[in-house]
Amino acid sequence: MDHHKLVLPEFLNPGGSLFGGYLLKWIDEVAFITANLDFPGHRFVTIALDKVTFKHRIISGEILRFHVAQQRLGNTSVDYNVKVYGEQRSNCEVLFETNITFVNTGPDGEKSPIER
Repeated sequence: MDHHKLVLPEFLNPGGSLFGGYLLKWIDEVAFITANLDFPGHRFVTIALDKVTFKHRIISGEILRFHVAQQRLGNTSVDYNVKVYGEQRSNCEVLFETNITFVNTGPDGEKSPIER
């Protein structure tokens, strides 16, 4: 599933690049939305992000595309791969990539099986 976000000036650090925390927040948000659309009625919480390495500068005005794909489905957890692309860049270079894991919880906050 694809999601988009416009990088606005208020998301930049003093050097004119995107604050990494905003990118991580957006990744958490778009992956959470995807998980909830894939498995309606569940209560997911984020438990892990892998390989947080910023390799490319992202600037104001960039339109980011977040491609979210399910990687693994367990009994109580689901993993997604998230790739971030710059829509206005001429090549199809991945600007950032990570895996994110969610666990389904019951009303008591404990792990709960994912109903398929």
